[in-house]
Amino acid sequence: MPDTTLPPRLPVHVPLGTRPLGLLASLSAARRNLLSIIPKIATTQPMVSGRTGARWHMVMDPDAIRAMLLERLDDYPKSLVTKNLLRPAIGESLFIAEGAHWRWQRRAAAPVFSHRNVMNLAPIMTAAAERCCARISAAGPRAVNLHDEMVTTTFDVISDVTFSGDSVFDKSGVHRAIDDYIAAAGKISLFDMLGFPDWVPRPGRLLSGNAVRQMKSVADSAIDARAARGHDGVPDLLDLLLAGEDPETKRRMSVAELRDNLLTFIVAGHETTALALSWSLYLCAFDQEVQERARAEAQSLLQGRAAGGEDVAELPYVRQIVDEAMRLYPPAGIISRTARKADTLCGREVRPGDTVMVPIYALHRNALLWREPDAFRPERFADRKAVPRYAYLPFGDGPRICIGASFAIQEAVIILATLLSRFRFTPVDGRTPGPVMIITLRPEGGVWLEAEAV
Repeated sequence: MPDTTLPPRLPVHVPLGTRPLGLLASLSAARRNLLSIIPKIATTQPMVSGRTGARWHMVMDPDAIRAMLLERLDDYPKSLVTKNLLRPAIGESLFIAEGAHWRWQRRAAAPVFSHRNVMNLAPIMTAAAERCCARISAAGPRAVNLHDEMVTTTFDVISDVTFSGDSVFDKSGVHRAIDDYIAAAGKISLFDMLGFPDWVPRPGRLLSGNAVRQMKSVADSAIDARAARGHDGVPDLLDLLLAGEDPETKRRMSVAELRDNLLTFIVAGHETTALALSWSLYLCAFDQEVQERARAEAQSLLQGRAAGGEDVAELPYVRQIVDEAMRLYPPAGIISRTARKADTLCGREVRPGDTVMVPIYALHRNALLWREPDAFRPERFADRKAVPRYAYLPFGDGPRICIGASFAIQEAVIILATLLSRFRFTPVDGRTPGPVMIITLRPEGGVWLEAEAV
């Protein structure tokens, strides 16, 4: 369980392990909270290695991470554990695909997230933020679970920018299916940790089959309907994907490839942003001085009007809060790769087949890289050039950096600025959220805050 007896000026964090764990203990810990398999020494060392059924390494050195994610990308494909968790839902989409199959999809999808297209989607983000404010106001002056609100708000955004409000798209059905899939499939299997092949059934994942079928059925129906009917107005995500092609080969995505990438964007596009916003609001309630400064910035700029995409650059402190929230609570707390070739990282031997992890949660709190690493200090990001590039990886980096990173940042800044300009948030006694990672780093118990109109 997370440590809630912290010094008064440190936000909640996960107590990392101080003794080695065996295979069964590691499995048990991972099923409760994946972050608990990270040893505390990972926050003070550049690299930690061990064996839990198979050889593994955790890398916190920015130069070694750069080698893995940029210079020798093909030598470190995504791990079998990652693929086994996600393939049933999103197939060989951008998130999982490797080599040439990944490259052509990335080229075809890249224009979807161009600066112009992302800016065009700002009014949808703003409208969702306004609806969120209306719901909070209607609830009256009482405690609100802001995590639930952020999940609802960001799902409104991703569904509207994907399908432009098409009645064909069952938002609540897909939302339920995503939650059901994560709950059933997002448990680390002993078979995964032992490296069993894909064809060996994972009992937990078998239970998620209905949710997967429902997600894919809804997406297929929406794609077929749009292809037959077309869409007027500003192109949405589905329009842009349907029109997308690899500029080198002119290849276009099949219906199955469109569906898998669409589901990838829907799942990742609302989950990660909802988490960044939830933790940002928790931190703003934790430090009222930070919240007041951000509110003053937002109110000065917005002055009663709706936030737009062009405003993001004019809200630097709000952006710093989002950045710092993703440092302390990165949505993807661990990324995992499998070494394809023999290598040396930080002077240590890496063998083919070794699991090589970047524990982003520990990287972001590593005392070799960050001053007062457990403290909430948004001003760390006042000069982004001063932050070592491979020391801060909320969206990964290298060629496989999250394709929707600019979309997520714009959405988070617009929603957070809108909320802070309307409400003052304060903590609820006894309701501190617990950082727990299964697939993503969620606030267990929700983010309960008092919301007072300002």
